[in-house]
Amino acid sequence: MLAFPSTYTVGITSLGYQVVWATLAQRADVDVRRLFTDQGDPVHRHCDLFGLSLSWELDGPVLLDLLEQQRIPIWAAERGDDDPIVFGGGPVLTANPEPLAPFFDVVLLGDGELLLPAFVDALQAHREEPRAERLRQLAQVPGVYVPSLYAPRYSPEGDLLAVEPTEAGIPATVAKQTWRGNTLSHSAVITPEAAWPSIHMVEVARSCPELCRFCLASYLTLPFRTPSLEDGLIPAVEKGLVATQRLGLLGASVTQHPQFADLLAWLDQDRFEGTRVSVSSVRAATVTAELGRILAKRGSKSLTIAIESGSERMRQVVNKKLATEEIYSAARYAKEGGLTGLKLYGMVGLPTEEDVDVEATAELLLALKKATPGLRLTLGVSSFVPKAHTPFQWQGVRPEADKRLKLLAKRLKPKGIELRPESYGWSVIQALLSRSDRRLAPVIAAARGKHESLGGWKQAYRAVREQTSGPQSPPAWEEVIHATWNSERVLPWAHLEGPLPPATLERHRAEALALTQKNGVQA
Repeated sequence: MLAFPSTYTVGITSLGYQVVWATLAQRADVDVRRLFTDQGDPVHRHCDLFGLSLSWELDGPVLLDLLEQQRIPIWAAERGDDDPIVFGGGPVLTANPEPLAPFFDVVLLGDGELLLPAFVDALQAHREEPRAERLRQLAQVPGVYVPSLYAPRYSPEGDLLAVEPTEAGIPATVAKQTWRGNTLSHSAVITPEAAWPSIHMVEVARSCPELCRFCLASYLTLPFRTPSLEDGLIPAVEKGLVATQRLGLLGASVTQHPQFADLLAWLDQDRFEGTRVSVSSVRAATVTAELGRILAKRGSKSLTIAIESGSERMRQVVNKKLATEEIYSAARYAKEGGLTGLKLYGMVGLPTEEDVDVEATAELLLALKKATPGLRLTLGVSSFVPKAHTPFQWQGVRPEADKRLKLLAKRLKPKGIELRPESYGWSVIQALLSRSDRRLAPVIAAARGKHESLGGWKQAYRAVREQTSGPQSPPAWEEVIHATWNSERVLPWAHLEGPLPPATLERHRAEALALTQKNGVQA
């Protein structure tokens, strides 16, 4: 059973979920069924495996509902030989699985192309053995993390000292696996019922070479990889266009594919007349009039760029290699090419940010509107949330972000610029889930049924804090969410190896903070 913690419409639009399902479905020795919160395939009489793809921290509690629905004990420690092996993967679990670790038997860290087949092969080879032995054997597979074979150790004050194997022969650390093949993923299912109806999605690039200091999509998925045009991208596009005329080109930095201009020229052919092409967020500096023209010709209305901040100082702090003039050029090229809208993504609450930096974002949007009249501008803005395996993993959520979202609304909405802010409150809960260790698991369980409200999460946290004492009690709310951590602190994910070692991440953070001090700003 392969589950997704949302409705079919949302889940089937997840390319990661589709790829895992297709990989399992192609095996003769696996009969895979799908499960969503609103529907599912007919269930097996006996289920050996229950998998979950998790790409959003706030979906964690839904896992417990899905497990109960299938009559599977929610706590891994309570499962017996006849219960399925519950496994999970996706960016949230690869970054920091610890808050959800007590609910999983197995977590797959990294890319699934090699990891998933190796996991299933190992499971098949030991399927007749007792559950405990099956888990021991799975723990030997690179990238396969078995939480029950690792235990956190705390000081009397509640500080995490280590997460260590509980028995001999278990690897001390588990490394994220990286697929380096010539092809990336594309849709296995095309349906009008998807959130993006009848779209064929093609992954043009994985990771991003820009290395913005806060960015999980860049740091966690290094190195930057692209399939070749002739052997990878074109065959993937052709396969989907047999079934649909809607194409989505996906990736954190699509236009930085070394042959992207060639791909655009290929899609400019007359035979693609009637095909609608859309691209995910593109690097502003790579926008050209030709890109705008071809996208407009192929049915796109707008272009999306990430600017992070209107302040050049803040863009330097986060390592956003983007000049203000390049943002103006992107807007101009979008309009000249025939597009009617430009969507920009920004962030507030970044380390060292001040009110003047947020004012600079407002001023930039207002100046863009004046410079490109008729181009519809939309600003999507979120609050900074620290993510594991990034240089800013030690930085906390800044309470000032809340008022800065309101500042942008006050400045931009009256001027006709659409603002799409993410809730500051939910950013706080994201940080709680992205930064915690296993002591959060009882909170996640307690939040069930009320996890769709901020008050429900806070109430659950307080209740668990009151019911437990000593090192096993969740640390103070302020410490988990808002505190800036010392680089010597043992992180909940320290036993899980990402693409870059902590010393490199700390150096990148130090470079950012040194830059702010050089400019006379307090870190």
